Amino acid sequence: MVGPPEDQTNDIKRLQRCINDLVSVFALPAVWSGGGSSLIVRTLLDALLGILDLDLVYVRLRDSPGEVPIEIVRFAQSRSATAAPEALGAFLDRCLGPDTRQWAPQVQTLPGGGETSMVPLRLGLQGEIGVLVAGSRRSGFPMQTEKLILDVAANLAVVALHETRLLAEQKRLADVLDQRVAQRTLELAAANEELMKEIAERRRVEQRLRESELKLRQMTETIPEMLWSATSDGAIDYCNARVLDYTGFSTDEVMAGGWLKLLHPDDVDEAVRAWMSCVATGQPYRVEVRTFHAADHGYRWCVTSALPLRDEDGRIVKWHGTVVDMHDWKQAQERLRKTQAELAHITRVMTMGELTASIAHEVNQPLAAIITNGGTCLRLLGRPDVDIETVRKLAGRVVADARRAAEIIDGIRAMASRRASEHTSLALDDVIQESILFLRPEFQLKGVTVSLDLTPGLPRIAGDRTQLQQVIINLAINAAQAMTASGGRSILIRTTSQPGAVCCAIEDSGPGIEPTLLPRLFDSFFTTKENGMGMGLPICRSIIEAHDGQIHADNHSALGGARFSFTLPATAVHELPSAPSARKPLTAAANQHPRSFGGVTETSPDSGFKRTGQ
Repeated sequence: MVGPPEDQTNDIKRLQRCINDLVSVFALPAVWSGGGSSLIVRTLLDALLGILDLDLVYVRLRDSPGEVPIEIVRFAQSRSATAAPEALGAFLDRCLGPDTRQWAPQVQTLPGGGETSMVPLRLGLQGEIGVLVAGSRRSGFPMQTEKLILDVAANLAVVALHETRLLAEQKRLADVLDQRVAQRTLELAAANEELMKEIAERRRVEQRLRESELKLRQMTETIPEMLWSATSDGAIDYCNARVLDYTGFSTDEVMAGGWLKLLHPDDVDEAVRAWMSCVATGQPYRVEVRTFHAADHGYRWCVTSALPLRDEDGRIVKWHGTVVDMHDWKQAQERLRKTQAELAHITRVMTMGELTASIAHEVNQPLAAIITNGGTCLRLLGRPDVDIETVRKLAGRVVADARRAAEIIDGIRAMASRRASEHTSLALDDVIQESILFLRPEFQLKGVTVSLDLTPGLPRIAGDRTQLQQVIINLAINAAQAMTASGGRSILIRTTSQPGAVCCAIEDSGPGIEPTLLPRLFDSFFTTKENGMGMGLPICRSIIEAHDGQIHADNHSALGGARFSFTLPATAVHELPSAPSARKPLTAAANQHPRSFGGVTETSPDSGFKRTGQ
């Protein structure tokens, strides 16, 4: 249905005006060409203000890299009230919310301007560029054609702003790239100059190095020692004439891997493993191997060692080593070891001789008990009504006492025997108790009280039982001899556990050791006794050191006198076979007879000593 002619005429005029306005709007990109964001926004606001007869137009652009934030507003000339862009933007934030992407069309009363219809338009698909706000006090704003013009203008502005930003970013990147190229060019030129200097310096260094190596080669040929060198990967590349003369091999044979032929077949695997491990880790190399000796047509013990030569960066560039014949020294050490073992045996025999009366007293106790219990058994068996249970108990005591006497004699035989050192897995507490067993009667006669403070659950050690007993007996006898008869005569033997080791300390209540004498106590033939030989403590030290331990003396005894302590490395139970104890545990029958020792009643039937800390 067609409307009145007047309405049709008005529609045609509105359409014509809309088309003219759109043409004006589409002409804006030509004006914006080559301009910045500020020019685009200002011309857009001026055009919309005039084309749509608006009261105000406001634009806020989000920050972009390298660009100052833009906030611009245009008011119609007929409008008496105006406001700064920042003030208007703050007012819109309060009314429409802080997020411009959530703004919606609504009517707001502007300060001093009455009610105004506000139409926000997002610039960008998600409003990432900014927002455009058109305001008019006209009723019905915006009409359809006005909304169309606003959308077209906003889209054109978005395209122009996006292109402007892209061009600005391209220009910025081009400038940055030009700067980097210029800087890199300068750096490359400087690096090239430095490289040329470094090449020249390297050539001079290499020349000096060749000259130095030549001098070193000439010098090593005149040194009366066996020298060799290897590359960083472990290949032998040089050995001096002393090596060739000693082994009878030629240079080519050694360089071609024939150095393995220089070693005894039984030592090759160990030497190769150690050498390859050192090459891989950079650790110093040292092995004791038997090396072929051409003059003897046999093998002699030698120490082969090498150290890595590193550059300034810590990388290995060379290995330099020596071969030292230690065969004569090793034989001398073996003779010394045998001499020390013989001397230790003599000392043990002398100690046992000094304790003969005490040992006889110790053996007499179980023998007397055997006679008493045996006689009682005979009397009971002679009765008509024999008490079999009582006889069985008495027979058990006889067996236990006989076993005890046998154990004492076995211990004496082990102490007096001459045999090679044999390391087995031992419990230090057992060794201590077995050692003190020999001293019990002697200490009882002299009124010496011995207390044991043995830490339970100590790790086992690897050692020779007889030699360790000799150390403990010697230190205990020294402690007893150092105490005067007038004062208290007490000895404390304690054991403690340390990380990876076990410690034994023997302390006394004597006057202590003169501090000036402490450094010389373990020297051979040094003694503070009138009739001493000065060999007891040196033998103790040699035994402990042969067990990879340490021994020392001080005056830090809890009893106020001297303290001798030694430390032995702990060992896993499976590393060495366990040796049977020289003294087996007593039977129940024998344990029923407590004995006194130095005025102290026994609290442990096996030890016969007062025990503390358990």
